[in-house]
Amino acid sequence: MKKLSYVLGTALVAFSLNVFAADAAAPAMGTEAEAQAMSEKAMGEVDKSGEAAFDTFTKADGGFQDKDLYVFCMDLEGKMLSHPKKPELVGQNLLSFDKYGDKLFEKMVETAKSAEGKGWVDYKWPYPVTEELKAKKSYVIKNTKGFFCGVGAYAAEAAAPAAK
Repeated sequence: MKKLSYVLGTALVAFSLNVFAADAAAPAMGTEAEAQAMSEKAMGEVDKSGEAAFDTFTKADGGFQDKDLYVFCMDLEGKMLSHPKKPELVGQNLLSFDKYGDKLFEKMVETAKSAEGKGWVDYKWPYPVTEELKAKKSYVIKNTKGFFCGVGAYAAEAAAPAAK
């Protein structure tokens, strides 16, 4: 019985440490309000500096990356112009991208082309650390230079740690 208790206790400690390590590795999650504010701030930077703003967006200390939030920019044909976390996407046309069950970039372009030129786009995206598909939404806003930038945030329930 002692041996069984020891084995179960050791397994419980190992499990707890693994869960804690996964939570600690997950980046802090930004809110929808923070994503919208950063997207609006990015629009102002682009209106002022044009494409030179892309350099600012890619710098970790440039004021446009916080928690898991970052600015990406696309033209109205679906070509990625700037992406600080996945630079391999820059230059690619992603209009027909449908890896996770919907054409999220097509929706973003449509939103940017709308009369308001801004709004939220809902989609699924891999969650950091686990890579599990989670609900996410990006606030996109068209600027005076003729393209748009966006910032995405995971839904509050997606960002909450799993029950232990």
